[in-house]
Amino acid sequence: MTPATKRLTGRHVAIIFVSGFAIIIGVNLLLAYSAIATFPGLEVKNSYVASQQFDRDRDAQTKLGWSVALKAEETDVILSITDKKGDPVKVKSLETTLGRATHVRDDQKPAFVFDGRNYVASVTLAEGNWNLRMVAIADDGTAFRQRVPLHVPKADK
Repeated sequence: MTPATKRLTGRHVAIIFVSGFAIIIGVNLLLAYSAIATFPGLEVKNSYVASQQFDRDRDAQTKLGWSVALKAEETDVILSITDKKGDPVKVKSLETTLGRATHVRDDQKPAFVFDGRNYVASVTLAEGNWNLRMVAIADDGTAFRQRVPLHVPKADK
């Protein structure tokens, strides 16, 4: 054995072992902290009370027979709401929040305008996955709630 070579001892193996687990635990703690720190909060204050109305609200929404589609084109987001026959629906009121699923930092409230066929809003979106959380009120007062996913592809250069 030359003086430049060192032996791998039990102490070295123990240090490698402990260091490896320290890194794994440290990364897990960092990820757990990030998940908790970016959680936007509760959806409802009292889930039991919300569950009492869920079936009734879902049935009323289903009876409307509406379908929803969402797409992004350049600087516009286009929301289509159609009835059972495929005809466009003009709602009494529309409240929307467009944001990421993981945090509220990029949330925005697009100002949708009905153009006779679709609801169009001028919005600048970065690439990636987005969610539109919408509440549309029908003429009869029925609330139509839906989360509509939207994927914005990377812009070709």
